[in-house]
Amino acid sequence: MFRACKLALIIATAAAAGSALIVPAVSGAQSEGDLRNQAGQERARERGLASDVARLGALVTKLDRDIAVIEQRRAEVQAQLNADRIKLATLREQLRAQRRRVVRLRARLREAQRILSSRLVELYQTQPPDLVTVILRAKGFADLLEQSTYVKAVGHQDQKIIDLVKAARVDAAKAVKRLAKDEARQEDITAAIEARRNALAGISASLQGRRAAVAQARAARAALLTATRARRQSLEKRIAALEAARARAASAGGPGGPWAIPWPIVQCESGGQNLPPNFAGASGYYQILPSTWRLFGGAGPAAWRASKAEQDRVASRIWAGGSGAHNWVCFALVT
Repeated sequence: MFRACKLALIIATAAAAGSALIVPAVSGAQSEGDLRNQAGQERARERGLASDVARLGALVTKLDRDIAVIEQRRAEVQAQLNADRIKLATLREQLRAQRRRVVRLRARLREAQRILSSRLVELYQTQPPDLVTVILRAKGFADLLEQSTYVKAVGHQDQKIIDLVKAARVDAAKAVKRLAKDEARQEDITAAIEARRNALAGISASLQGRRAAVAQARAARAALLTATRARRQSLEKRIAALEAARARAASAGGPGGPWAIPWPIVQCESGGQNLPPNFAGASGYYQILPSTWRLFGGAGPAAWRASKAEQDRVASRIWAGGSGAHNWVCFALVT
């Protein structure tokens, strides 16, 4: 129950997340700061989606392994079931053969008993010869002994046949009982194995259904991840374009450029003019103080006395890729 609810929650979340693909386009009037904030949010969402995709992928892999194990067990049980069905069919055939044998032995016993009964009746109805007659009819003493022995042998043989048939019938009846019992036991075994086979098939079907649902959820998260990544890359391209435009404006944004620092700062400091020292002593295109000028290797006594190229060189060293922007008061005013 817990797994089913959890799986349903994952699928519902993926469906809800899919609706997030429909987002408004970024307005051209948005500032670079807004774009950076949105790009940061998209990166965070991208990391979360990548984690979800990886987790769901691992779950799909685990379900594949579980399904493989169940299918292997089901194949083994099916093989055992096939063997037991063959054994059950063999027992049933043996049982049918023994039952047919019982029928034949009963018929044979009835026939032997009928023959013996007929002989007994015939002997009863025939007058027994007296001793004198038997002696006179015999061709000799040997013939007399032979006739007596033959009569006794016939009687003994008939009884022996009856005894053998009776024993065979009893043996066949026992075999029928034994085989019937074996058949019942084998039917129970076969039914139990078939039930296990069906249970394993149900488990496999359930696992395959779960795998399909997880794979669907993973596909939805992967699609959302692709859209989020594309949106983040688009925002980063816009940011890069704004940064490039700002760099171009900084290098050649005003008259007399290119400039070593952003043009808005130059415009605020000197208006792009090589000004003489002000009340604080700052001079030149970049309004550099004499102490700062000397510190960063400027040639001459003051900035305004040097060429623009020299002032550009010193200003670039002071700027240091933006880390020295605090050296200009106007930086805080125009940014």
